[in-house]
Amino acid sequence: MTHTTGQPAEAGTDTPNNWKGLSKGAIGLLGGLVIGVSTIAPAYTLSGALGPTASAVGEHLPAILLVGFVPMLLVAIGYRQLNKAMPDSGTTFTWASRAFGPWVGWMASWCLLAATILVLSNLAGIAVDFFYLAIAQLTGQEQIAELTRNVPVNILTCLAFMAAAAWISYRGLEATKTFQYILVTFQLVVLVWFSIAAFVQVNAGSAFDATPVRLEWFNPFGVDSFSAFAAGVALSVFIYWGWDVVVTMNEESRGATTTPGKAAIATILVVVALYTAVSVATLSFAGVSTGEFGLGNPGIQENVFAALAGPVMGPFAVLMSLAVLSSSASSLQSTMISPARTMLAMGHYGALSPKYARVSPVHRTPGYATVVSVVIASVFYAVMRVLSENVLWDTITTLGMMVCFYYGVTALACAWYFRRGATASLGGLFTKLVAPLIGGLLLLVFFFQTAWDSMDPAYGSGSHIGGIGLVFVLGVAIFVLGGAAMVVQYLRSPEFFRRRFVTTEYPTQG
Repeated sequence: MTHTTGQPAEAGTDTPNNWKGLSKGAIGLLGGLVIGVSTIAPAYTLSGALGPTASAVGEHLPAILLVGFVPMLLVAIGYRQLNKAMPDSGTTFTWASRAFGPWVGWMASWCLLAATILVLSNLAGIAVDFFYLAIAQLTGQEQIAELTRNVPVNILTCLAFMAAAAWISYRGLEATKTFQYILVTFQLVVLVWFSIAAFVQVNAGSAFDATPVRLEWFNPFGVDSFSAFAAGVALSVFIYWGWDVVVTMNEESRGATTTPGKAAIATILVVVALYTAVSVATLSFAGVSTGEFGLGNPGIQENVFAALAGPVMGPFAVLMSLAVLSSSASSLQSTMISPARTMLAMGHYGALSPKYARVSPVHRTPGYATVVSVVIASVFYAVMRVLSENVLWDTITTLGMMVCFYYGVTALACAWYFRRGATASLGGLFTKLVAPLIGGLLLLVFFFQTAWDSMDPAYGSGSHIGGIGLVFVLGVAIFVLGGAAMVVQYLRSPEFFRRRFVTTEYPTQG
């Protein structure tokens, strides 16, 4: 049954290809890969993550990035198997609801929505910073870069970026794909350029702290302490986040049961190769000291590329500013895909108001859910930017816990869903049970470890309430708010929470 008018699906009408009115066949393997890479935003992510990760694990930076890649790959394998069995734009919501029931599915999707919608504000804020920085570099007027510190100008520019990204998303995946091809290609070229330029300077002996590449850099067991290891892994896991957006486009993909899973794994493989190359090049050029350009210098850790682009790329440093700008802008736009389609599925099945199930008859996109996502993100950014920038950034830090939770639950849903038929073959045993089970458990361990660590007042910005770290308080607040919203939805429309949809397994599960 197809629903495009906002009416929830009836119990028992669900099928493995329950179309919700989205545009069929709009995305292929290459398009999915490009959108997946854009959501992860390599240039923006590396610029902000290399410094903190290096400060935690030192020269073992490449090793930790590879360790963080492992649970992501294992979870992606689980996503691929679930998508083969039941391609549904609801992904985490639909799969966790089927495996563990409506309450767990609702809370897992709440974490997905919290992470993806609120991170939009961070991406837009970064885009604003680099927008004015790039203009300043191109015009030679350094004072223009300071406009980002002007709160009204900052907020208005941010809202303009949000609106533009929402408009492109509303126009459909074809518009999204064209936009992403250009921006993703540009940032990848600049990152490769940066890496090659860094190695050239290392070889010439003109690097800041030239260090030959050593095998020890790739040894995760060389990290000084487990605490430092856990901190580094938590950071590295977060920088891979976003690949699952390609699976939420399954109903719009050519080959709904196969293409999204292949694109997800291809995305992770491309990104880990890029991360490894850039991290090794940066480490070899700058070292981990606290010197002017060392990765251990707190003064450059918030934005490593802003500090190193000049020494590494010379007069072409402005390209790096433009690359980070394009990275955050492209991710801002592609990140909207996931929450909009999750809310579409929740409205379709009655877990949210039927309004969220509305699909644009012209563009075949979840128009109402897209607008709601951008409005929430815009209001959140505007309010937090005025009240407290510390709260804004601590909220973004908190989202790392949300990511680990919903990835972990989804991976375990795969293991549970296929628990009976997974032993039919050795390959099935690994891809349907062992890989997602290990990946899910690892991410849930990271979730609880991060929650524990975030109770320390020094975690994040250093803000606290009653001696408890603000990051932890915000995390608890997000879960409590999600639980309250779930109860309200149950009281308003209890059908979803009582429906067989959430417990009946598809006959294709073996």
